[in-house]
Amino acid sequence: MLVDSHCHLDFDDFATELDDVVGRAIDAGVGMMLTICIRLDGFDRVAALAERYDNIYCTVGVHPHEAEEQGVKAADRLIELSAHPKVIGIGETGLDFFYDHSPREAQRISFRAHIAAAQATGLPLVVHSRDADAEMAEILREEMGRGAFSGVMHCFSSGPELAEAAVALGLYISLSGILTFKKANELRDIALSVPLDRLLVETDAPYLAPVPLRGKRNEPSFVVHTAARLAEVREVGTDMLAAATTENFFRLFARADRARALLAA
Repeated sequence: MLVDSHCHLDFDDFATELDDVVGRAIDAGVGMMLTICIRLDGFDRVAALAERYDNIYCTVGVHPHEAEEQGVKAADRLIELSAHPKVIGIGETGLDFFYDHSPREAQRISFRAHIAAAQATGLPLVVHSRDADAEMAEILREEMGRGAFSGVMHCFSSGPELAEAAVALGLYISLSGILTFKKANELRDIALSVPLDRLLVETDAPYLAPVPLRGKRNEPSFVVHTAARLAEVREVGTDMLAAATTENFFRLFARADRARALLAA
C-alpha cells in the first residue's frame, strides 16, 4: 500500500470525476490521500471533501502564494480549524521567493504563525520552500528552538544543505514526480542520502505528473511511478519502499486512522 501524502483534490481539475480519481488511486494500491488546504476561505470545501471519503484526510493552512491576501498573523484561527476530525496537519505554508506572488515579509509572518499552530496542536507542519533555502533553514532552526514541532518538506526540490538541516531538525522529506525527471540528478542524490525512515512520496496533483506520464494532469494513482523510481534510487524492492513510506506517513501524521487505508486498499 502507498499513501499520496500531498495532493489538491479540491481543485477544479477533479470536479467532474472525483469518484473516478479516488477509485483509480485505490485500484493502484494507494490506500490513503492527504488533500491540502491553501486558503482559509477554501477550508470548508477541503474539509467537506475529506468528510466525503473515509480514506482522505486534509490540512488547514495558507500557501505562501496567498500570504498577502489570506496570510495569518497569529495561530488562533488555524488552531480553531484544526479541531476538525479530518484535519491531520498544518499547512501548506512556507516561503516561495521564486514567484514572489506575495511580499516576502507577509510570507514570513504567516509561516511563523503556522509554526506556532503546529507547536500548539502537535500536528505536523506541511512546508513549501522554493528559492529560499538559507532563510527557510534559519527560520526552522529558530522556531524549533522556541518549541518542538514535527513536519515535512513537501515536494522537495531544494538543495542538499536544506535537506540536511531539515532532517537534523527531525523533519521528513517528501518526493514528488520531479524525482523521475531526466535532469533531476541532484534530487536523486538527495533522495539516496536521506534516511529511509524520513521519506514520503506524493503527487502534488494536479501538478508535476511523473515520467512516463509527464505533461498530463497528475492524480493520486500516479504516485506509484514516483515510488518505483525512488525504490530504484534506493536499490530496494517496491514493496519495501511502499511499506517504509507508508509507515513514515502514519508515524508523522499520527491522527490519521490506518484502518481506513487498509479497508480502502
